[in-house]
Amino acid sequence: MIPVQISTLPIKLTYTDPAASAQLAHRLAEYLSKIPKNRRIVIVCLGTDRSTGDSLGPLTGSRLRSYWSGEFDLFGTLEEPVHAMNLAETMELIRLTYHNPFIIGVDACLGKAESVGTVTVGEGPIRPGAGVNKELPPVGDIHISGVVNVSGFMEFMVLQNTRLHLVMRMAELIADGLYGAIEGSSRSRTS
Repeated sequence: MIPVQISTLPIKLTYTDPAASAQLAHRLAEYLSKIPKNRRIVIVCLGTDRSTGDSLGPLTGSRLRSYWSGEFDLFGTLEEPVHAMNLAETMELIRLTYHNPFIIGVDACLGKAESVGTVTVGEGPIRPGAGVNKELPPVGDIHISGVVNVSGFMEFMVLQNTRLHLVMRMAELIADGLYGAIEGSSRSRTS
């Protein structure tokens, strides 16, 4: 008998889809259930509250903080954002605090006009600052990115002029999906 392959990643969802949060939670839970229980889940939500477009991470982190459970640790909220100025220090703190954590990086990005409002989950780290030509440490074993606006010209201005409603809705989707996935997978994670 040939084992059935579970299609876990990547996934691309639109924030306006009423089923997006459940789909995100289901897909992430399938993936997380394969992670050994001895690997602590650490979520790093990147960005700053000083730019509407770049606030996706801290908004997601703050919503996740309200759901807090013992199943994960969280870095990056509106109160204590993880951004370009403290990212290296935060990653070093995580490295010193946890033995082989499973890190999920969350960040905003810019993309094509038809992709604005989509959330993508993929394997491998997120590369924060790449859209605005900054060299920052990569973050995550998997990543979740939300396309908050269009790339191509004056990215700093584009991020400043991103609609808060869009970013808030995307943050809700990501936080709800992550929490549902972590709680759903906590019972089935391997020893």
